[in-house]
Amino acid sequence: MSVKPIPVPLGDYRRTMDNRNGFDAMQGYLALPAPAVIEKPDAVHVTLHDPDDLAYWVVSLGGDIHVGSPTDGAALWTLHTQTPRRADGSTVTILVHVAVVDGTDVLTEVRRAVAA
Repeated sequence: MSVKPIPVPLGDYRRTMDNRNGFDAMQGYLALPAPAVIEKPDAVHVTLHDPDDLAYWVVSLGGDIHVGSPTDGAALWTLHTQTPRRADGSTVTILVHVAVVDGTDVLTEVRRAVAA
């Protein structure tokens, strides 16, 4: 009797772990503010407490910021970015979210990244 490995398709769990590993490697190098991180199969979601922290992400990784419709005096701003390319050429999609209260001053680096 011989034992043969069973090929396992790249399911949601494996994609999530791959995203986590890629994100953790980047974080170990860049140490960007990331108080809340949720890894998903399609992207890593980071939620920030302070809109000014978004500037660190924009300057380090670039990307476009999408601004949601204001609700109850605040809007969700989301930076769409990715990790630097890995050795195999792949990247991990990162979505960095922060709630911005209406009338809050936002740093110029962040405002420049807002998608038109």
